[in-house]
Amino acid sequence: MEAETNQASAPPAVVGRRQSVIGVVTSAKMQKTIIVRVTRTVEHGLYRRVLHKAKKYYAHDEKQQARPGDRVRIVATRPLSRLKRWRLVEVIGRARGWQGE
Repeated sequence: MEAETNQASAPPAVVGRRQSVIGVVTSAKMQKTIIVRVTRTVEHGLYRRVLHKAKKYYAHDEKQQARPGDRVRIVATRPLSRLKRWRLVEVIGRARGWQGE
């Protein structure tokens, strides 16, 4: 009986962290959906040159707060549609020259 109460009061174990990436919003024309371009640097296997690889992610933006050019952080989530598997967490930096809100 005592062991059951101790287990109930203990905090749940952390299963794992969600994958998160930082990128730049390229499009915010859809409702509650943004397209984020994430660029990473990779070294070429043979020539040892630094290459820039880019990939675009569709992310869910519930409050429609991101604008094109903003730096944002997105995290992986369950599938929300055919292409959306990411969710907007925060806007890190606003685009220059944007007049709004």
